[in-house]
Amino acid sequence: MFRYQILIEYVGTNFRGWQVQTKGKTIQGLIQDKISKLLKEKIILYGAGRLDKGVHAIEHSAHFECKNKIINLDKFLKSLNFFLNKELVTVLKIKKRCKDFHARFSAKIRIYKYVIFNRVGGPVLDKNRGWHIIKKLDSKFMKKAAKKLEGTNDFSTFRASSCRAKSPIKTMKSVKIRSKNNKIEIEFQSQSFLQQQVRSMVGCLKYVGEKKWTLKKFIFIMNSKKRILCAPPAPPEGLYLVRVIY
Repeated sequence: MFRYQILIEYVGTNFRGWQVQTKGKTIQGLIQDKISKLLKEKIILYGAGRLDKGVHAIEHSAHFECKNKIINLDKFLKSLNFFLNKELVTVLKIKKRCKDFHARFSAKIRIYKYVIFNRVGGPVLDKNRGWHIIKKLDSKFMKKAAKKLEGTNDFSTFRASSCRAKSPIKTMKSVKIRSKNNKIEIEFQSQSFLQQQVRSMVGCLKYVGEKKWTLKKFIFIMNSKKRILCAPPAPPEGLYLVRVIY
């Protein structure tokens, strides 16, 4: 068996997320189907993470195994993208990997970013590519709250009730907020995340930016470990998987 890693860029708007489901179109299902047809064998695609419905990827990582070696990787990539591009999905790169490599379990750092358009007019060119918030957000307060998320913490407050992770304790390597031209980008780096963790953290940071919550209240809610106290999660269209580092 030969193992290959692929790096994928896609717009998640018209998909029901990454993972194959009984109903609806998914990224994993689409790519699996196209690769299987090209290789004339059934393959299973393993992704670095399970992205929700509407979430985008700048460079998602996945791997698959096949019986026969792919002789011309460039030709294979062009053929694959011929079928994928019309769905706003593209495979950026393919490379041969050793048997020990696993797209999910070998990952050391996952980088996500969340995009907020903080202006009166809604985005047109970037429709469904970010969260449109009209009320002016104070990015300085948001940065102070973001710093409290860094380090090893119990993130139960930001964990979806359907999350299957064994532990709510995660180590957040960094949380950075950049604000320019009415656009706010929040970058999160960690080895792994809980289900809906990023969107839940962004929802709470938004409350701080609106001054609906003080920094003291943000810390209290974070430390409460009570999901019921969490702000409503940010919508999926502003979330991007940026990169997976191995």
